[in-house]
Amino acid sequence: MATVRVVLRKKKNKAGLFPIAIRITKDRKSSYLNTGQYIEKKYWDETNRNVRKSHPNSNVLNNFITTKIAEANDKVVKSEMNSEYHSVSEIKNKIIVTKSLDFFAVAEMHLKNLKNRNKHHQYDTEFGRLKRFKEFLGKDSIPFNKLNVNVLKKFETYLLHHNKLSPRTVVNYLILIRTIFNLAISELITERGLYPFGKGKMTIRIPESQKIGFTTDEIQILENATGLTEAQQKAIHIWLVSFYFAGIRVGDVLQLKWSDFNDGRLLYRMNKNSKLVSLKIPEKAIQIFDFYKDNSSYNELVFPQLKGTNLDDTEEISKRTQSITRNLNRRLKIATKQLGIKKNISMHIARHSFGNISGEKIPIQMLQKLYRHSSVTTTIRYQANFIHKDADDALDSVVNF
Repeated sequence: MATVRVVLRKKKNKAGLFPIAIRITKDRKSSYLNTGQYIEKKYWDETNRNVRKSHPNSNVLNNFITTKIAEANDKVVKSEMNSEYHSVSEIKNKIIVTKSLDFFAVAEMHLKNLKNRNKHHQYDTEFGRLKRFKEFLGKDSIPFNKLNVNVLKKFETYLLHHNKLSPRTVVNYLILIRTIFNLAISELITERGLYPFGKGKMTIRIPESQKIGFTTDEIQILENATGLTEAQQKAIHIWLVSFYFAGIRVGDVLQLKWSDFNDGRLLYRMNKNSKLVSLKIPEKAIQIFDFYKDNSSYNELVFPQLKGTNLDDTEEISKRTQSITRNLNRRLKIATKQLGIKKNISMHIARHSFGNISGEKIPIQMLQKLYRHSSVTTTIRYQANFIHKDADDALDSVVNF
């Protein structure tokens, strides 16, 4: 009877990684089947013949190994069920081992990496996108050699016409698939030659999006609003604080503590990229903060929405912030309709409004600092949505005769 075991081969590849293989032994002769998976030697547990938990994707790889061992054992049993003799090479030829993890197995790696980095909102969003991709395929797996340009173009059409998604949203789906494909290549799970993106293949073009912010007149309407419910007024307060501090994100506003304010400045670390921010507290913001300041503890939250939430649990904070933001946006829409503002509003529009009003007033390098952008190129692209003077003057110079 042939035996089947998983082993780590001794010959490493050019990247310095060792291949995980399935060894078939019969009559003291062995043959090996490569699984297509490679790891550093330090991650291999020789005693238990699996990948150590210290490997970032140990669960996925160990599940993959268990599946392949079971498949190989099944083929061995079936190949030896008749009375004919089978050599170890003949048994090997009867066993088909998948050369690599499929797309959705690597997607699980990607999702796990997001959770490990506390990117819970991104995790939820991309989990939903992968679920929709499975619905389109009608199955829970697809090998990388089948994930070609034809499949991607059909998926793009499906999202645009069947699901009625915007072109920008469809691009986000394609970017996610590309990210997972790149992860598979970097982990040596699939070959670069199978990559379906790039020139002459599936190209991803990010469509220009229209960013419309509020004007100074519209913001003054919000600042002087009366006749609103308490919940609507508090929603406007949070929106205005976001605007006053150059459009800081709602998640950061909700987590502001009184201890973040010292010597007339706001000092806080952004949740999105952990950048440290120091900004002067505008007088208008102080007036709003005075409304919430009572006998609050120095370490308590300024706004009450996240009170009772475990602030050490990033996943709980993420889920609560998403729910709170939906409620804030709903109250903002009701309030602006009552105030006679026709533009669409959401918490994120506070950031667009700062860009709209700053226009050409502030040097681009200073805007980069206020926006907390890593690259000035990002600031230039973002601000291009709100700078129209040169184009307007050029148009006037031609048509005003």
